[in-house]
Amino acid sequence: MTRATLTQATGPAHTRILGLGAARGELQVTNDDIAGPIDSSDGWIRQRTGIVTRSRAAEGTELLDLAERAANAALAHAGLTGADIDAVIVSTTTHFRQTPSAAAFLADRIGATPAAAFDVSAACAGYCYAIGQADALVRAGTARHVLVVGAEKMSDFIDPTDRSISFLLGDGAGAAVVGPSDTPGIGPTVWGSDGGQANAIRQTHSWLDVRDNGADWPTLRQDGQTVFKWAVWQMAPVAQKALDAAGITAEDLDAFIPHQANMRIIDLMIKQLKLPESVVIARDIADTGNTSAASIPLATHRLLDEGQVSSGALALQIGFGAGLVYAAQVVVLP
Repeated sequence: MTRATLTQATGPAHTRILGLGAARGELQVTNDDIAGPIDSSDGWIRQRTGIVTRSRAAEGTELLDLAERAANAALAHAGLTGADIDAVIVSTTTHFRQTPSAAAFLADRIGATPAAAFDVSAACAGYCYAIGQADALVRAGTARHVLVVGAEKMSDFIDPTDRSISFLLGDGAGAAVVGPSDTPGIGPTVWGSDGGQANAIRQTHSWLDVRDNGADWPTLRQDGQTVFKWAVWQMAPVAQKALDAAGITAEDLDAFIPHQANMRIIDLMIKQLKLPESVVIARDIADTGNTSAASIPLATHRLLDEGQVSSGALALQIGFGAGLVYAAQVVVLP
């Protein structure tokens, strides 16, 4: 008996980001607003993190509201509608339902049904993880247009008395539409994880502790020095690998868009990579704060919106965070 031969899908050789959208929390929370409970000051917070204010959602604004606003803006920028989207990927750690996914709800909201929909849980690296997956889906022929959204409402997991991470955090969503391209627009993704350091950024306790032991609502904590050293000394080589994989050098870059974790980390990574002064550096953290999976698309959108870079610019983006996880790629900006 002769066995049938399977047909395997193939797609375009190249992809790129076709459109970007952004949505920040409506409130601007200053350092003075939060300094009291952590026995700190505006000066200390600025010196340690570079943050002046952070965006947080107003009462009544939910994670999906932020995601929807960013998604619709990205679709408009790309000249598409929800009906043109074949897959929706949402990177988030702050969606309150284990299931259904935030992506399934979002696909319905933007009229993308029956697009495939799933969430990615990769913390601050999640947007870069999802861009890598979207690139692969389109080139494999599984989808033509993929919507990627990094969305976080970090304020739901803040302990106002914690001075390890809570004062860094903000709320927002950034979205990108990935589709076919005549020329390469998304370089190879360099990614990985180190679960041996999972406790470096963590919840205070699990949902089982809440259910079974009456524990308080879980909030976030980090071991600041561990994360700082890891980000500075181990992520710069990852960024360099992404440059090498894309076949370019630092001198070819127009922009560097790292996860907006801490201004000091950003400055030290620039030195490690020996970036020329001509490279525009994303510093959205100063008045948005650390929005985890949303931080890279939000920072990218700001650079374009303010005219600091233009369409077609080459940007190196790298995300890193809880897990510990990381991902980087070079992209052509829409």
